[in-house]
Amino acid sequence: MSLSDNGRKGWTSPREPYVRIVIFMKIFHPVRHSILAKDQGVTMNNIGILHPGEMGISIAASAINSGYQAYWASPGRSDKTRARAEKYNLAEVDSFSQFCRTCEMIFSICPPHAAEEVAKSVIEAGFKGLYLDANAISPQRAIRIGQMLEANNIRFVDGGIIGGPAWTPKTTWLYLSGEHSDTIASCFSNGPLETKIIGNEIGKASALKICYAAYSKGTTALLSAILATAESLGVREELYQQWDMDDKDFSEQADRRVRRVTAKAWRFEGEMEEIAATFRAAGLPDGFHHSAAEIYQRMAGYRDSSEAPPLNDILNTLLA
Repeated sequence: MSLSDNGRKGWTSPREPYVRIVIFMKIFHPVRHSILAKDQGVTMNNIGILHPGEMGISIAASAINSGYQAYWASPGRSDKTRARAEKYNLAEVDSFSQFCRTCEMIFSICPPHAAEEVAKSVIEAGFKGLYLDANAISPQRAIRIGQMLEANNIRFVDGGIIGGPAWTPKTTWLYLSGEHSDTIASCFSNGPLETKIIGNEIGKASALKICYAAYSKGTTALLSAILATAESLGVREELYQQWDMDDKDFSEQADRRVRRVTAKAWRFEGEMEEIAATFRAAGLPDGFHHSAAEIYQRMAGYRDSSEAPPLNDILNTLLA
């Protein structure tokens, strides 16, 4: 099977069977293609994913495509998580302590509010490998987590993911910072996930992610609030007309953005609070993103909706 930057084969997506990853595993034997940690002198083949949600499972698939074995810890996880893990052939470990003993690397991909607790849990379980935090957290929180882990002889890399689940090339980037970033980047040599190392300073990757999301997700919250306000004042249609005179189809784009964000709004609330903390630490006003967090909190009832709700329902929810 030939591979090229513009047409690499073997990736999977939610629409494709897992057979392609199986094909790759015949090519990339986990031992023959393991990497050697420069500072440890040991092979590192086993990656633990905390947790295989929609994003985490795509990260795991990219690692598997690159010749690694991915594991998940099943205690307390949902049926949806189990279905994803089984579909993409993650190895199940039924005890968290065993999970931490089995894996040489652990990748944390969880809601921002849980990032520190997840890090504490691996410390308590005796993990002693390389830990990637790829969550949407402030650089200050990333630094705290790194210090906490390193005090317990766990090496740490700061990460920030920009884009949706990594099923398509050139759409999802994992930015990395920290001394061991090259080891993490090597885990994704043959998957659609793009990686870029931006320095050795812990907090830098998180800072980039936060600044990006401050605009991309912050403006979606702003649009949601604008539409709800216009609806309450009886001028939404007139606002649409003016928007479209300024920028053709802008009103349609705004509606689509607001409807599309609802299923993830419960998660974005915490992300907005992390952005607010980052702005505050930089000496800038934090009120806008605190308000954005409240907008997303009001939408939290749409969590994991299979279909985007009608816009009128969303606006009524915001105004309730």
